[in-house]
Amino acid sequence: MKKIGFLSFGHWSASPHSQTRSASDALHQAIDLAVAAEELGADGAYFRVHHFARQHSSPFPLLAAIGARTSRIEIGTGVIDMRYENPLYMAEDAGSADLISEGRLQLGISRGSPEQVIDGWRYFGYQPAEGQTDADLARSHTEVLLEVLKGHGFAQPHPRPMFPNPPGLLRVEPHSPGLRERLWWGSGSNATARWAAKLGMNLQSSTLKDDESGEPLHVQQRKQIEAFHEAWRAEVHEREPRVSVSRSIFPIVTDLDAMYFGDESGSEDTIGHIDAHTRAIFGRSYAAEPDVLVKQLAEDEAIAAADTLLLTVPNQLGVDYNTHVLDSVLRHVAPELGWR
Repeated sequence: MKKIGFLSFGHWSASPHSQTRSASDALHQAIDLAVAAEELGADGAYFRVHHFARQHSSPFPLLAAIGARTSRIEIGTGVIDMRYENPLYMAEDAGSADLISEGRLQLGISRGSPEQVIDGWRYFGYQPAEGQTDADLARSHTEVLLEVLKGHGFAQPHPRPMFPNPPGLLRVEPHSPGLRERLWWGSGSNATARWAAKLGMNLQSSTLKDDESGEPLHVQQRKQIEAFHEAWRAEVHEREPRVSVSRSIFPIVTDLDAMYFGDESGSEDTIGHIDAHTRAIFGRSYAAEPDVLVKQLAEDEAIAAADTLLLTVPNQLGVDYNTHVLDSVLRHVAPELGWR
């Protein structure tokens, strides 16, 4: 059994073929797709966060809105770039969204990826300390967030407050118990997977990873997941962790599916560079008739090792079509693989 959700980047454009032509379209359609996914029996609605781009950027209003419109489905991110975040303000926003959804928030965070502008986090008022990198900046923000989400008081109360205070040091409010255990780290390497395990975060691994061995993506991810679990066991955490992987999976069951994705049937992993120093491997798309997909996906070692599968959706094709894609996976593929 696996939890199966979708992951949307929330693109919008004025392209003649786009059904998501504005930021308003992207946000409203994201809510509608989450509602439809819950009705289908899917388990999660996740959203990527990018700044300075025509994509989702401020996740908490969206997550709160989905939380108010749904009752069961997990709502989350994959991922929020921590270089841009004030961890205390983020804890307040996340706590509010989690309480609105009654504890369904799954908060994926990370260092992020190369953005639309150079050092975009500087425009948000953040920069690494002397001798540190932007990755260090993201991890330091993350460590503060993790500590704040424990819910312990740390701020000295004013001796003459406007409103009465509880005794002792104060924490940021609202606090949502249990949210600390529902943080995920979006890891692009084995080393950061081990770091996430050490700090007690769940693991998200996407369709992009540092190429550390030259092997296919799914093999490298399986080894990454094993490294994560090994590091988790060494820390003797009190709970079992969760692991998700992302995949582009398109069952071809209609002529429209074939028109959109028939050319992807021979897709393979590709190699590229996400910056001047990092060689990365990009995962293939899976697009074929359901019986072929079942055979292909049964050989994906990372999916087998994960408990959660996030299906990347082409959100600009609209809510109806993406609902159809999710339904096709849940109906024609998941049962044959024992995921349902």
